[in-house]
Amino acid sequence: MPLRIPGNGANPITRIRPADWLAAALALIVIPQLVQAKKNSKEDMHIAVIRALGSEIAVAKVPLPRGKKGIFIKPNGEVNQAEAESELKTNGPAIRPGMPVEITKITFKGDKIVFEINGGGKSSKKWYQHIEIGVGGTTQPISQQPPVLTYGSWITVTVKGKASEVTADEVKKLLGSVLDFERRSPTVLYSPTVPPQFKEAIKKHEVMVGMDRDTVLSSKGAPDRKVREVREGVEQEDWIYGLPPHSLFVTFDGDAVVAVKQY
Repeated sequence: MPLRIPGNGANPITRIRPADWLAAALALIVIPQLVQAKKNSKEDMHIAVIRALGSEIAVAKVPLPRGKKGIFIKPNGEVNQAEAESELKTNGPAIRPGMPVEITKITFKGDKIVFEINGGGKSSKKWYQHIEIGVGGTTQPISQQPPVLTYGSWITVTVKGKASEVTADEVKKLLGSVLDFERRSPTVLYSPTVPPQFKEAIKKHEVMVGMDRDTVLSSKGAPDRKVREVREGVEQEDWIYGLPPHSLFVTFDGDAVVAVKQY
């Protein structure tokens, strides 16, 4: 029988069936579970992407700029060239094509996923380099050392729909326009011919005498600049990494490294 709840005289008697009581009770139990399940599903997708791509090593296919923005990838996988060229023109490249990179952080923002590359493009300027002292209205920094240039960048991927609804494989495919994951391990890439000692050096991003150009590219990436000189009647080429006072000079005689000097 339906349950009867007495009225207050002005309102009619309300009848509540047992089935209605049961439905209400189930709703109180099921709805929170559905909400939690949806939340867990979203978190699971985030975790799957982080597990698949966090700390992943790849090789840059395009130049990545310094600065706080980096480059942007559209939902169809294309790079926003206008933004990229603007950033490169303003801040210069932090990472050149052919250089090994690491995804150091992943952040989800609505329909965007932001990938921090090699620690990001933030300035590494020390706190004391912001302090200036002076007399008579003229000031100068207490530190005369130039700020250290960064070698990190950012990649922002915009997805169709919500970032929490895409799979790790789909995200990896979008990143494929700028990062080569098939070459994520240079050791595997050159395993048929590279000696064991060179493989260890590649893992540490070091250069050894006897390496060829491809092996050096696999270990250190493209140099910041190249210099050709004739020394004792032999033309040699220096690959220079970094800026003074911390520069690495790799000297080639033909296709082989004959000298490695760190300054």
